[in-house]
Parts: sequence; structure tokens; C-alpha cells
Amino acid sequence: MSNYTKTTDFAAKDTLPGGDTNKVVRGTEFETEFDAISTAIATKSDTASPTFTGTVTIPTVDINAGAIDGTAIGASSAAAGTFTNLTASGTVNFNGATISNLGTITTANLDGGTIDNAVIGGSTAAAGSFTTLAASSSLTVGGAAVLTTVTFSNLDAGAVTTSGETFTDSDTQIPTNAAVKAHVQAVIPTLSVTESSVTAHQAALAIAASQLSDVTSTATELNLVDGSTADTVVNSKAVIYGAAGQITANELDVDNIQIDANAVKSTDTNGNIQLFPNGTGFTELYGNTNAGTIRFNCENNSHGVTVQGPAHSASATYTVKLPDTLGLTQASGIVTSDANGVVSFDNGTIEEVTTVTSSSNAATINLQDGNLFEHDLTENVTYTFSNPAASGRASSFVLKVIQDSSARTITWPSSVDWPAATAPTLTATNNGVDVFVFFTIDGGTTYYGFVAGQALG
Repeated sequence: MSNYTKTTDFAAKDTLPGGDTNKVVRGTEFETEFDAISTAIATKSDTASPTFTGTVTIPTVDINAGAIDGTAIGASSAAAGTFTNLTASGTVNFNGATISNLGTITTANLDGGTIDNAVIGGSTAAAGSFTTLAASSSLTVGGAAVLTTVTFSNLDAGAVTTSGETFTDSDTQIPTNAAVKAHVQAVIPTLSVTESSVTAHQAALAIAASQLSDVTSTATELNLVDGSTADTVVNSKAVIYGAAGQITANELDVDNIQIDANAVKSTDTNGNIQLFPNGTGFTELYGNTNAGTIRFNCENNSHGVTVQGPAHSASATYTVKLPDTLGLTQASGIVTSDANGVVSFDNGTIEEVTTVTSSSNAATINLQDGNLFEHDLTENVTYTFSNPAASGRASSFVLKVIQDSSARTITWPSSVDWPAATAPTLTATNNGVDVFVFFTIDGGTTYYGFVAGQALG
């Protein structure tokens, strides 16, 4: 017999686009389907009063009437059934069944099920093997009452491990408390507990909260270390330091201080950040490629002022102090102005003397180089004054001129205004010294020139 199997999926043709040749229903497709249906019908029996020939195999049958004659039920495989009257001429086997009202059975072999409310060996002793044997009252074995409680003194000496005997994992004896204690005391000093060993015995090591004594941690808190990595901070996990005591974290919050990347921030509103050296110690800022540097940014952090220590080549080691009083200088102190912008020098000031040299009868006096200049003449020279302060501020300087062995002349800038509009005549004596003073308040448009002394030296 064969079952009908559809060959063509006609519904699928409906989903094909127009013009697709596979959308056409062909006569050959109908022919194939009808032939398959005809073959399946011809090899099947009618459901009403079918007639079978040969050997018929029925996987499942439900017979509600009639008779089964001359046929073995369950000949090759066990069969289940319910019978009003069951008569056997040979042996009847009941496997996994519940049997009631059996009367007297001469010989029985029970391989499954239960025997409830029945006395085994009521008149004649019976032998049996039991997985679990429980008694609600007394239990007699071998003519003697079995112990209802057991102590070590009731057991054979060979079944007990005492504290004086070797205790191993392979022992099948029952250890005494003293034996267990001695074994634990001997093993704990060399006990090695690893993560893998704990994981392997996780189920056996499970401890209920009721078994813990003097422990206030919750189950969640006890598991905080799970998943933590040495040297790395993991969210909601305990911190495990690296071998050198270091930790690595994207962000570290301590009280009201937050360390994030290379920034230390206060999380308090308008909070301060304080550095506390100990005793005579100080807060030290290290250098690296460049000398130690601090930048004071604007409130938008878009630009700032940098303070930098001297280079290594300077071999500088000294202390710079903030002044005790604004605007007043003091030893090793930073120079500041007072509330009015005035600077008061508590001691004298020392200035560098800048040497002027000429070349090709020209020399420049650069006011950015200092306030006191000295020129030992070697030729006739024309002066240029450069880089004065901006208009509205004053630039002043002193010029010392030393005459050559041959009398030299000076051509002054046209911007110099001398008293009576007359430039002084230089001392003509060899090594004769003339001193002049100049100042300007209009950015160098006019320099006022004065003779401080001549024919000195």
C-alpha cells in the first residue's frame, strides 16, 4: 500500500508574478496528481467492512466486541488488558501490575509494584533482598532484635576509624569525632584552595544563611568577589589589587573626590581640592620631557597661563615665597603690586649693564635689553633707539659713552629733543666718559635727552 503525496504546490503558483511561466497550471501536473491519488486508493482497504487476505499487521486496534479465538495475545511483546475472567493453563506473569483479591497463590514471582498491608512469612519464614527496609516497631534479624539506636561501642572495631589511625579519602570506615578532628588539624596547614577547586565543588559547598554564625553579609554581598579581576575594578564587584598594589579603573570616586582619566575633580558644589603634606614635607610637581609645569586656565578652559620651573641645565634649587604684604618686596619673594597697582621695593634694585657695539658706523639701543647701556666708541656712530614702551607708558634709560683714542662723533636719532634743541658735544679726550639720560612717554615719537655728566673718568 502507498500513501498519496502531493507533487505540485498549486497554492505557491498564486504568489508568482504575472508572466512567470511557472504560474501556468499544466495538464501534465493534473495528470501526475490524479495518477498518484488513483494508486493510493487502489492499494487501500475500505473503512466499512474491509476484507483482508494474507498477514495483516495492525499497529493499534481497539476491539470493543466479538471474540478472539485461537490467537496468542502478546506472543512476542507483552500486552496490557483488562479481563472479567482470566483463565490460564500454564504460567501467568504479572509485571508492574497491582493485583487484588488473588486468594491463594501457590507460587508467585513479583518483579515490580508494591505489597501493601500484607504479612510476608506470616506462618513460614521467607527470604528476600531489600533496598530499603523500614519497621514501625521491632525488627528481628537472625532470631535477635535489631538495635533501635547505634553507638560506636555497638559496632565492630574494624568498622571505626579512631584518632590514632590513618584517615584517607578512600576509607569506608566510620570515623569518630576525634579522628575527624585529628585529620582536619593535620590537613588544614597544607590545604590549598583554588578557584577551580571551589568551582568544581560549588554544589557541595553551598551554605544556607541559617548555617552561618556571626555573619551579617547578605547573599549578594558574599558574592561580590565573583567575577573580579586583579588590578582591574569591575562594576559592583570587590576590588582586588594587583601584585604591586595597583588598581586600574575608568573612574574612581572617593568621598567627594572623583579621579577620572587624568583629571581630579571635586563632586561637592563649589568644592575645594586640598593637598596635605606631612610635617615639613611639600607638594611636589614632577617634570618629564620639560621642567615641572602648572597651567592656570580660564573658566572656560580655552586658554591659560603657564608657570614652569627652570630647566635641568640651570641646576637651580631655591625657594620662591609669596610676599607677606601685597605690593612690598621681600627676600626670595615674588614681586606683587598692592591694591592700587603700586610696587614698593623694600630693598635696592640691581640692573644688568648692556654693552653696545657698532658695525659699519651704526648701533642700535634696544630698550628691551635693559635700562643701562655702555658704549666704548671705536668709530663714528649713528644711533637707533628701538622697542620703547607703548604710548601712555614710560621708557627710560641711561647711556654711558667712552671716547676712543681718536675723537669719535655720535649722530643722535631725530626723535631726541635736547635742551634748547642743541645736542651736546662729546668729550674728545681718550677714555673720557660722558653720561646721558633719555625717556619717552609716547611710544618713541619723542625722546627727551639730558646730559648727566661729561668729561668724567
